[in-house]
Amino acid sequence: MLPFGDDHMNLKGEENIMKITVISSSPRKEGTTALLVQEFIKGAKEAGHDVYRFDSAFEKIAPCSACEKCNGSTVCVHDDSMEKLYPELLATDCMVFATPLYYFGMSAQLKLTIDRLYAITGKIKETKRKAVLMATAWEPSNTKSMKALAEHYKTIIDWFNCTDAGIILAGECGTREAIEKTEYPDQAYQLGKRI
Repeated sequence: MLPFGDDHMNLKGEENIMKITVISSSPRKEGTTALLVQEFIKGAKEAGHDVYRFDSAFEKIAPCSACEKCNGSTVCVHDDSMEKLYPELLATDCMVFATPLYYFGMSAQLKLTIDRLYAITGKIKETKRKAVLMATAWEPSNTKSMKALAEHYKTIIDWFNCTDAGIILAGECGTREAIEKTEYPDQAYQLGKRI
């Protein structure tokens, strides 16, 4: 596969058109994280990319039970909404993780989804992909917990053999009204356009 950039070809061999999978994890349908996701998707679609959105907070997802039945098989014992996400992620060129900051880390909904990727980790790692993190919080962007979230994300994508394509830490954005007054929605839109 060619390196990312102007010469990028996606997993299907189509030039400059990417398959992007956005995992949004906020339980607020019109909240701050949702706004970043909407703007990112708007930019990505305007650039001609194919985008699949998975709202983990509104899906039925069982926690990983560490049964190891999936080991080497890519089949999980749980028959739930992850069955919709697995094929999308395996076909994607870019994984986008979007979360509010909850108690100093990613939301439980996102962590639950990532835990369940254990079943397909081997397949994910076979192909170099891009990854993005978008996070919102009441607290400023430069706090210890926001930085820790970014480091956790970097650890995860390194394990998945992904390259970081952008991080947006939208601090002091605890409400929709607050984030709408910032540059973060435009940052998400521009990131989607140039991904």
